[in-house]
Amino acid sequence: MTYAPAHPRWLDADEQVTWRTYLAASKAIGEAIESQLQRDADIPHTYYEILVRLSEAPGRRLRMSQLADLCLASRSRLSHAVTRLEERGWVSRHACPDDGRGMLAALTDEGMNALTEAAPGHVNAVREQVFDRLSPDQVKQLREIGEAILGGTSPFSRLRGAMSG
Repeated sequence: MTYAPAHPRWLDADEQVTWRTYLAASKAIGEAIESQLQRDADIPHTYYEILVRLSEAPGRRLRMSQLADLCLASRSRLSHAVTRLEERGWVSRHACPDDGRGMLAALTDEGMNALTEAAPGHVNAVREQVFDRLSPDQVKQLREIGEAILGGTSPFSRLRGAMSG
């Protein structure tokens, strides 16, 4: 059970507008990205994210638990998605060689091809929905805001250095 203070700190008018604007923007971006991926690649965004995470991993493989953490998904939800990706031939599962209890998800060549085909349209949609609408300073602020909301440095910050080098 969560703690509810006896006297809630209500949002003031500016905070209320900011909150509702954030929710509307998040929803609009999410719907646009989902729609583009479904229309152009017949891939839900959740599946696309799994393929991306696996493509970036050493050997294109990750422990299922680590993949769930990276995708901010429950283990059961991730397992269901990986099952659907296995049915498409895009992902395979294997027992962890160093831990008989763990499972690895591996991106297949077919999965890599599907990701390679879907990526240009996805990146274009992300640019149209977010980056083309913001100045470079706003992009930096957006990242900093995301990091603050996540409680510090984003788990994705390491990508900045990896992609610039």
